[in-house]
Amino acid sequence: MQEFQKRVFEEKKALDDKLNRLNLFIGSEMFNELPDKDQMLLRRQENLMELYSDALAERIANFS
Repeated sequence: MQEFQKRVFEEKKALDDKLNRLNLFIGSEMFNELPDKDQMLLRRQENLMELYSDALAERIANFS
């Protein structure tokens, strides 16, 4: 495996860890207490992170 491929794997793992923590927060009572604007921004962030993760997954799939 080439060095740049290792970095893509590491990047996806770090991103997915952050995304999992964000998903847990969005499901929490604390999230529900946030102003609507903040909730909307966090949901947008979640969506974009999912798209980013999907793109990294496609890149990884193309390595083989």
